[in-house]
Amino acid sequence: MNPTIEQTQDAALLDAYSTAVVAATQKISPSVVNIEIRQTVAGPGGYGRREAQGGGSGFIFTTNGYVMTNSHVVHNASRIDVALSDGRKFQAEVVGDDPHTDIAVIRIHADGLAPALLGNSQSIQPGQLVVAIGNPYGFQATVTAGVVSALGRSLRSQSGRLIDNVIQTDAALNPGNSGGPLVNSRGEVIAVNTAIIAAAQGICFAIPINTAKFVAGELIRHGRIRRAYFGFAGQDTRRGILVLGVERRSPAEEAGLEEGDLIVRFKGLPVSSIDDLHRLLTEADIGQSGTLEIIRGFERMERTIVPGEADRQ
Repeated sequence: MNPTIEQTQDAALLDAYSTAVVAATQKISPSVVNIEIRQTVAGPGGYGRREAQGGGSGFIFTTNGYVMTNSHVVHNASRIDVALSDGRKFQAEVVGDDPHTDIAVIRIHADGLAPALLGNSQSIQPGQLVVAIGNPYGFQATVTAGVVSALGRSLRSQSGRLIDNVIQTDAALNPGNSGGPLVNSRGEVIAVNTAIIAAAQGICFAIPINTAKFVAGELIRHGRIRRAYFGFAGQDTRRGILVLGVERRSPAEEAGLEEGDLIVRFKGLPVSSIDDLHRLLTEADIGQSGTLEIIRGFERMERTIVPGEADRQ
């Protein structure tokens, strides 16, 4: 029995899909690594110390051994071992680790490396084919495929800071995929796989590669990301940020902020939450005076503040 025209067309579409996934996988696979870590953690009940093991994924992005992964994969690791796709294993060192964006860079010293081609996350669209590759539950070089489900999501990092413009995908991810690449049909990395919602199916998240490239560059140059800070504890309210406490010798104290103040604007722009303030407070603000508009009691007033550097409080 001869196939119908519809069956022939369906077969051609499936062949094209398979061809795209296979081609993308073959292109990225030599760059993907398996990461095994050891770290010292508190013992049962908080007593004593013990060594724990964990792992994740990553990908080589330079010929001289820089590997990108998630911060939560390597944070506080006492030892990091990296296994390449060709079977070679190397001990790695942490170059930089940024929990606020969940991006880290580690490095191995090896020859004959195959760096991944980094794409442009601004060019992707919902519905676009994507392929994820990593090491879920230790099953190395596991490939899953799906689509970009949505763009512009926000995700809370383990540090508590909000990560903006996160990519949502239905390419299946599991523990161990963290830090691995999400690639387009050309095998270009468009995001770094980072999180899943455990109670859901097909809802996974990845950090856009444009964000990851910026963070990785700063980590390689400086070992950290410079961020501005004020030095106060706050709580979101409907009207602004309520100041709950002020650190001693902080920019907030020098600006005259007091417990009970309500911050409503910074640099002339409204702030309704701590996340809003984080978005406005950039590296460029370090050491530069800005204006805070606050409400104290029934009085609206302005305070001049000079943000400090978060890592040097």
